[in-house]
Amino acid sequence: MEINKVAINHFQDIATNYRTIFFDAFGVLKNHRGVISGIEKTFRFLDEHDIDYYILTNDASRSPEELSYAYISQGIKQLTPDKIISSGMLARDWLKLKVKEGTVAYLGTEQSAKYIEDAGLKTMAAKDLDGNTEDVRCLAFLDDEGFSWTNDLNKVVNFLRNNNVPVIVANTDINYPVSNNDVAVAIGSLSNLVEKVVGKKFIRFGKPDVQMFMFGFEKACKNRIVKKNEILMVGDTLFTDIIGGNKFGIDTALVLSGNTLPKMADIRITSSGIIPNYVCPSILMEEYRQARLRVVN
Repeated sequence: MEINKVAINHFQDIATNYRTIFFDAFGVLKNHRGVISGIEKTFRFLDEHDIDYYILTNDASRSPEELSYAYISQGIKQLTPDKIISSGMLARDWLKLKVKEGTVAYLGTEQSAKYIEDAGLKTMAAKDLDGNTEDVRCLAFLDDEGFSWTNDLNKVVNFLRNNNVPVIVANTDINYPVSNNDVAVAIGSLSNLVEKVVGKKFIRFGKPDVQMFMFGFEKACKNRIVKKNEILMVGDTLFTDIIGGNKFGIDTALVLSGNTLPKMADIRITSSGIIPNYVCPSILMEEYRQARLRVVN
């Protein structure tokens, strides 16, 4: 995993400098195959060193309970629902405050619509927007699955052209990894497209927005009082995880196990001007152990 100019750190060497760590999900803890094998050893390491941790994810496809179950069922018992902070939770809280009654139309899966239901509101899938829409008070982009990209996106465009309702985007990610080398278009990209077509400004939640990090910071402080310089954000994407952490004033670590490929890391960092405090191959303990063996030998 050699790259030209960026110094490579091992996650375990830097983790003990912090009392709380925020992790992104895709590309850090899991990939297109599921939870990355061996990640459970990292969380045992963090527990042994009394380091607190939370998952800050732009995944609004499922509830925190469902997201947590995916980790627990694969052996990471520590990642209970209270450890999950999703952009969908921010969207839910906004809906509670701003939309008192009525229906929220959405793009996404039925599971993602739970964030709307938790706000006490009715739901309408985008495919049904050609019916009675008088009660629709808001439209939400939640997930890139569960709808027809052609038909339902066109329905959303025409609904927004003819109705003046707020639009929220609960996942700002523009892509996500589907293999070692390939990515797929995420809901953030689709919302950007529709926003351009209809000429309206959407309300966005999730990284890199500072509100996401403030939400995590406040939750972390309920467990133990920490200062910003005692928190590390670990992510695989410069334009969400790293710049978001930088803007919030916490240290950041870019891992090369997801969106940012090792061969492109130096170029991406240099061209973007988004500079993480650290660059790590991944957060796996096995890579740390192998690196130590190479030093000893």
